[in-house]
Amino acid sequence: MSTPRRLDGPALWPAQAHVPSVLGRQLVIDRGAGSYIWTTDGRRLFDGTAGLWHANVGHGRHELARVAAEQMQRLETYHIFGRFVNDKALALGERLAAMSPIPDAKVILNSGGADSIEVACKLARRHWQREGRSTKTIVLSREYAYHGLHAFGTSIAGLDFNREGYGTESLVPETARIPLHDLDAAAAVIADIGAENIAALVTEPVLGTGGVHPPREGYLAGLAALCRDNDILLIFDEVITGFGRTGTMFAAERFGVTPDLLTFAKGVTSGYAPLGGVLVSQQIWQPFYLDERNTPIFRHGATYAGHATAAAVALANLDILDREGLLERVKELEAQLAEGLARLDVTRPSVSEVRVCGLLAGVALTDDYDAVAVTDALLDRGFVARPLRGNTVQLSPPFITTDAELAELIGALDDTLAEQEQK
Repeated sequence: MSTPRRLDGPALWPAQAHVPSVLGRQLVIDRGAGSYIWTTDGRRLFDGTAGLWHANVGHGRHELARVAAEQMQRLETYHIFGRFVNDKALALGERLAAMSPIPDAKVILNSGGADSIEVACKLARRHWQREGRSTKTIVLSREYAYHGLHAFGTSIAGLDFNREGYGTESLVPETARIPLHDLDAAAAVIADIGAENIAALVTEPVLGTGGVHPPREGYLAGLAALCRDNDILLIFDEVITGFGRTGTMFAAERFGVTPDLLTFAKGVTSGYAPLGGVLVSQQIWQPFYLDERNTPIFRHGATYAGHATAAAVALANLDILDREGLLERVKELEAQLAEGLARLDVTRPSVSEVRVCGLLAGVALTDDYDAVAVTDALLDRGFVARPLRGNTVQLSPPFITTDAELAELIGALDDTLAEQEQK
């Protein structure tokens, strides 16, 4: 047997990649403006995925760069441990609490979405230990879910390939999954494990990386009722959906559900600075705020939690969302996106299902076609899309996308599918 040749390439290890499949094919992005990005070899691409679901206000916003530069010159950051805090972290906390779908929320800040999931799961378990209910440690999540790739995120992933290869079924052992849409099956899982052993249930309101799956009518309300009836904390992972992606500031508002904890990231800065966090309900934070000698401490914190520059950028980004009416714009674009993709669903034999919620869409292909090949062909036409689980093509363009640009994106997908059907 011959020894495989070792591949060479850049020192940077590509993320989430089968390395032999991408070396020599990587697109090096060196600038962006509006809804477009450019490669170092001069290709102009419409960013049909808003990066990794985050470039909501578009690329190249001079206002956000100016805010970051001014803040760095004044104070790049200072930690928020103990008695110390910086003014921008305080201001952002107040702004986020005021817009939170969780009443009277406190805000824990950190560096991104995976960090936020780590904090929320730890805090859920800490809550029940403090309550003296020591058996409540298991964290439930949904089939096909994605919650980042830190220890908890890896452990609660509903995408099995993200949990495999680490020598154990789950890095954090106390985890389990419920089916994607089935409330009765979820109730059966809870009954089988025992509610007395379950700390929390984590769900994306709209499953993203798992294939863009909006909730079925009444599903999230039913899930919330299941949690409430069984003393299980409900955690909404709004890393993708938060800050307007579904046409409301948070998907919790669109679906009329109030979780106990809510994680956010991406859209809070539109990707201009790494920042995430957790909105925490009163029942969870209040015991840590009592004026008593034996009040507990939540032992969590990170160097860049409440990073002053990231917080300043977030505040300016939220100003843009408000000033430009971008949440209303998402609702307009949702209608156009749903109408355009519905035509593909009817006319294209390669399409098995279209799923749209806000400015999020998944176009699932039949088994005879390959989402990877389709997204590669779209790149050749100048449009970025992304293949996801379930042979699905993801579309989630920036909120500033024009009607004409969205029509061009849908048209390019239509033309690409027609071309694939001829092969």
